[in-house]
Amino acid sequence: MEAKIDKIKQQLQSQGYKLTPQREATVRILLENEDDHLSAEDVFMLVKDIAPEIGLATVYRTLELLSELHVVEKINFGDGVARYDLRTDTSKHHHHHLICVQCGAMDEIREDWLGPLEERLEKEFNFTVLDHRLDFHGICYRCRDKDDNNSESGE
Repeated sequence: MEAKIDKIKQQLQSQGYKLTPQREATVRILLENEDDHLSAEDVFMLVKDIAPEIGLATVYRTLELLSELHVVEKINFGDGVARYDLRTDTSKHHHHHLICVQCGAMDEIREDWLGPLEERLEKEFNFTVLDHRLDFHGICYRCRDKDDNNSESGE
């Protein structure tokens, strides 16, 4: 985790910002909860445990700054709540999501399946893709299994 924090500190410094204790606490929470797609309020509630003096406005400002610097991706799954996802070094682009319209679960596709499409866009339209995000909305396996079990039991 320390190596990731150092990298984020360097990203901030290269843009003229410091990794203040409040920003570091926010980054630590994001790192500890990488798979959870936390909202600003979620981050705030968790940050308060390690930095009780931090305010919600500080968390919002920190998340917006990290989003502007492309440290995190600000995402909205259609429910009106902005969530924050750390960007990874391992892929050129952000990962994709499967979003259940019944229970709200979000599963991730970490592979980038759109490479051939990007190459085609470059070739056919002379368009250079810098980034993309793909979200699929549907019914997750958990809800489908639950629905199947309920119909089998006559509910």
